[in-house]
Amino acid sequence: MKGRQLAGTAALLRLALRRDRVMMPVWILAVASMVLAVPASLESMYTTAAERAALLTTMNSNGSLRALYGPVFADSIGALTAWKGGVFAGLLAGIMSLVIVVRHTREEEEAGRQEFLSAAMVGRRAPLTAALLAAGAANLLVALLVAAGLAGRGAGGALGLGLSIAATGMLFASAAAVAAQCTESARLAKGLTGALIGAAFVLRAAGDAGSADGSSALTWISPLGWLEHVRAFADERWWVLALFAAAIAAQTAGAYALAGRRDLGRLFRILPGPWRPAPHLAALPRHPSTSRTRQPRQHGEARHRTTRARPARSGRDGLGMGFLAARPGRAEGRLTGAGALAWRLQRGALLGWSLGFLVAGAVFGGMADGATRLVGDNARTRELIERMGGGAPEGSGGAGVGSAGGQLALTDAFLATMAGMFGLVAALYIVSSVLRLSGEESGQRAEPLLAHPLGRLRWAAGHLAVAFGGSVLILLLAGLGLGIGHGQDVGAAVGACLAQLPAVWVIGAFATLLYGAAPRYAVAAWGVAGAALALGWIGPALNLPRAVLDLSPYAHLPKLPGAQALTWAPLLTLTACAVAFGAAGLTALRRRDLMT
Repeated sequence: MKGRQLAGTAALLRLALRRDRVMMPVWILAVASMVLAVPASLESMYTTAAERAALLTTMNSNGSLRALYGPVFADSIGALTAWKGGVFAGLLAGIMSLVIVVRHTREEEEAGRQEFLSAAMVGRRAPLTAALLAAGAANLLVALLVAAGLAGRGAGGALGLGLSIAATGMLFASAAAVAAQCTESARLAKGLTGALIGAAFVLRAAGDAGSADGSSALTWISPLGWLEHVRAFADERWWVLALFAAAIAAQTAGAYALAGRRDLGRLFRILPGPWRPAPHLAALPRHPSTSRTRQPRQHGEARHRTTRARPARSGRDGLGMGFLAARPGRAEGRLTGAGALAWRLQRGALLGWSLGFLVAGAVFGGMADGATRLVGDNARTRELIERMGGGAPEGSGGAGVGSAGGQLALTDAFLATMAGMFGLVAALYIVSSVLRLSGEESGQRAEPLLAHPLGRLRWAAGHLAVAFGGSVLILLLAGLGLGIGHGQDVGAAVGACLAQLPAVWVIGAFATLLYGAAPRYAVAAWGVAGAALALGWIGPALNLPRAVLDLSPYAHLPKLPGAQALTWAPLLTLTACAVAFGAAGLTALRRRDLMT
């Protein structure tokens, strides 16, 4: 690679780090905290080596729980931390990496900013290099925090766990780099990489469910399976990291090759075989500086070259092109309004979230009985689950764990914990859906619509209807999956999931307020969702003060099913807050200038 193709990389890297100066630290702390919070909770639940050994035996004999966490390779606190937090930290590191890479590559081109940067002394591969370096810096910091935080449990194991999480993040970062070169929109690039992450989790879960020691071929296909096969704190397998290095190198080389060939008329030489341009690209003339096509010369014919001028393409001159064409819509449309357009734009993402929640609900519902058996007579584990999911149901108070009433209480508490988890994750959906408004505006696609007799409120209402209505749909499907998987009262499981809606709507309405009043800081809505997620996920395990937990809207929801009687006051109060935030956001949107 010639040096001039990397010109400007340092400046672009500084720009990326400056733009992500809020988002990146939040992600890094969230990923590292997920791992570093585990040892304290394990020590509070399993105080003796015998209890930890019993946990190892029970977990490895339960296929459902192996599918969720993976097999346990040793009974030390460090090994149990790697088992419980490693896979999920790798998932979060992968999502963080795909967001960083797509944000600084395809999103920059889609928004038209890359065109201005490329007009300066910026090499062709500099943006991609800067994005990968930014993702590498974030994953390196995660590795350092995890290794430093767990060093007291064993330096080798701490380093192995930190490196395996960071390597997982960089593997998906390089995959996102390839996707960003192949697609014409950031949304599609994120979708493809997200689907890859989901497939990696499913493969690992399927492999671990069928094998107690993780030796299944399906586990070895998945990068998340590689993470657990590093076996941190359990006679580390350092050579597994070479698999990550090879995959990262191959995908990065592929991304660089694609970045060097697309948009310049030479992409047709990538695939072997006959020269056959894609139909959507065949009509586009090539760039004057690079479209000199060598023609086969006949005997005695003088060498000549042809050059054709290239027309502008929507003002971008081809900068937004990719190898996978965006599918055009129908010539005569069924899009009869702003709401129909919003549905057309967001229905793919909503479908993916819906399927994910339905499948996850069925899986967790099937695990409910196994989880109660896992808890056994461990009072601390029972206390933790009840603290997250609620107390004993009325009429069973004081029942022992082994009694029918105690088992019912524990099962209800587990289901309530799962319903709460679905509510926390649904906040990520509603924030991403609401911020689609910001993407449409900054991508200059809202301005042509609003130039017609279409009011801002009507335009925004279409997207907000999909966001808030979509949250109802995914939680409804999660409840159905939870009830069907458990095989008991489906209505109670659905009600428990739908009870999460007021808190989800508060976070979505707050994102609307940020977008309407301060569009430059709308991305801070991710921080609000992340803080609620952290408080709800690890707050009870850390036994944080009640005043801190109450900062999350989820802390005010009733713990359903079972434990508590349904009280409407907090639900109505949270709904009123959501209405107030949303109305304030729409009012601010109506009064401010557009960002374009």
